[in-house]
Amino acid sequence: MLQALHEAEKAYEADEVPVGAVVVYEDRIIGRGYNQREQLNDPTAHAEIIAITAAANTLEDWRLNNCTLFVTKEPCPMCAGAIVNARLKMVIFGCYDEEAGCCGSLYQLCGDPRFKTKVSVKGGVLEKQSISLIQDFFKLQRST
Repeated sequence: MLQALHEAEKAYEADEVPVGAVVVYEDRIIGRGYNQREQLNDPTAHAEIIAITAAANTLEDWRLNNCTLFVTKEPCPMCAGAIVNARLKMVIFGCYDEEAGCCGSLYQLCGDPRFKTKVSVKGGVLEKQSISLIQDFFKLQRST
């Protein structure tokens, strides 16, 4: 999770909402990402999507069956859908997102029994550090 926070700091420095993610396979980071929506003018350039794409490229397989995603903020509906489609084993996230979180807050897409793939979810890991980075970012945005 510390590596995901490091990715979130890159987003912060790039003037992006500071969310970072890493995908781990057999104790090795195989994909990294941070929010780049503004830089790339791409609504899908979320940290999770970028990390999942990098991991799939590393493994040369879109199926990430035995991989775990660490992300600093609870995934949105788009990212939760990508997580299910990539068949990730587990998602571990930092802060909850009561407005758009789809791994337990607003909805539980990753654990929905109607999908063939169920992804385990654990939230609140390094939550204070994750939320602090986001709050600092938005305080700075409001003051400029």
